[in-house]
Amino acid sequence: MVHELEARSGSGYFLLVVLLVLQLISIGGVFVLPGLLKIIAVLAVVMVFICWFGFYMVQPNQGKVLQLFGQYSGTDRTNGLRWANPLYSKKSVSLRVRNFESGRLKVNDANGNPIEIAAVIVWRVVDTAEAVFEVDDYENYVTIQSEAALRNLATTYPYEHDAEDERLSLRSDANAIALKLKSEVQDRLQKAGVDVLEARLSHLAYSPEIAQAMLQRQQASAVLAARKIIVQGAVGMVADALDQLKEQGVVDLDAERKAAMVSNLLVVLCGDQQARPVINTGTIYS
Repeated sequence: MVHELEARSGSGYFLLVVLLVLQLISIGGVFVLPGLLKIIAVLAVVMVFICWFGFYMVQPNQGKVLQLFGQYSGTDRTNGLRWANPLYSKKSVSLRVRNFESGRLKVNDANGNPIEIAAVIVWRVVDTAEAVFEVDDYENYVTIQSEAALRNLATTYPYEHDAEDERLSLRSDANAIALKLKSEVQDRLQKAGVDVLEARLSHLAYSPEIAQAMLQRQQASAVLAARKIIVQGAVGMVADALDQLKEQGVVDLDAERKAAMVSNLLVVLCGDQQARPVINTGTIYS
């Protein structure tokens, strides 16, 4: 595996002045020097001219990967005008933070339900040598591996779990799922010299063909949960009422009257509509 090395290069501003002076001197020598020295001056002109191709510019948050006849020679991250061996090939690699947003992928979650999912990956190159030499096209590699990691995550966890299910869910545990996604994407992109800064789901929904059915299921679950809370509260209120009536001696109720009172109170407390009082002029025994 190839790792990034610091390239040996010089200040382009200083070499610009030096080469300009040498170029003028060598050209002047061609016209003023005699015989064999004139040939040497011509060779000097050619060599200085070739040296002009050693200049290159390094932008902020950019690296220049230098190669000599296919051999990696180092990466120059020093900003400004630089000069290195004119025989070096120079490839620019951006070190800036970049975003990748996947398309909406249609996959099945851990429960087999078809869902649509998408994610945003924030990444940057930290090792230019690995990015250039370990993979064929690191930008395309980031795209494909990020989507593969997202598909694998979606099939590992359910869209939404039931109350007794202790697994993480894509919908309810967004922060934990984001950390899982970041870790998996980072594992896949490590060999490409890429650092994943953030990974989050940008879209999550049931597929259109089951969206209506799942919505009805969620509504039913919500209604049942609400009813359960109402019944628990109503039972507690009825028990408190009976205990207070007994302690304060307001009325002496036998078992049948207690049952009637409990029934009436539960109807009032658990009903969807406002209770309407009815005056009973008889008794429960007649």
